Amino acid sequence: MRSIWRTPEKGLARDIALVCVADAVVGVSFGAIAVGLGLPVWLPMLMSVVVFAGAAQFIFIGIVGAGGNPVAAVVAGLLVNARHVPFGFAVGDVFGPGALRRIMGSHLMVDETVAFTLAQKSPARRRTAYWACGVGLFLCWNAGVVAGAYGGSAVGDTDKFGLDAAFPAVLLALLLPSLSEAATRRAALAGVLIALAATPFLPAGLPVLLALAGVAAARGPAAPGPAAASHHEHESREEVAP
Repeated sequence: MRSIWRTPEKGLARDIALVCVADAVVGVSFGAIAVGLGLPVWLPMLMSVVVFAGAAQFIFIGIVGAGGNPVAAVVAGLLVNARHVPFGFAVGDVFGPGALRRIMGSHLMVDETVAFTLAQKSPARRRTAYWACGVGLFLCWNAGVVAGAYGGSAVGDTDKFGLDAAFPAVLLALLLPSLSEAATRRAALAGVLIALAATPFLPAGLPVLLALAGVAAARGPAAPGPAAASHHEHESREEVAP
């Protein structure tokens, strides 16, 4: 257990801290917007502890605040969070043994924790990055939501400050090293094309899920079987024969 809380390197700790600060500010906005839409103060705070998924939470309050069906809001949130299924396969090794640690680790699984984890090379650094980022984001997000909920509508939409671009920029910077591999570039390009093609026709959230099909493009051309290799070698010998 001690290795989980090992102090990250200075650069990693700084990057995680910056993301946590931005996350806290967006949490303030979420709490303020939720209360401004007429929802009770306790609801955004409860959601932030139990759900802990910013995109799903914003979708829920947006639908409910506009008079939509709460069931539809829950389904929309579940669709957005369905991306966590492949996330679990990618970073499941950092949870460690034991049901409690797996439950805690799964609850802290968000885009930022997964991105920081995948950017690390060694298993020890992956564990450190995941738990440090996950715990930091959980504390900062919930603190921001509490401040925003009690602050009411004093804090408006953070989009005007450009904070909506902070998370995509951080994730892109973390994932850029992975694009050095041709298979990863093929998968990323295929996913982008699928999402762009589906966006005009499908509700928000579904194009991102369909983009997961781009993973199939990571598989390169099949290697030639023994028979094909033997045939190719035979032809090469005939070409060089006098």
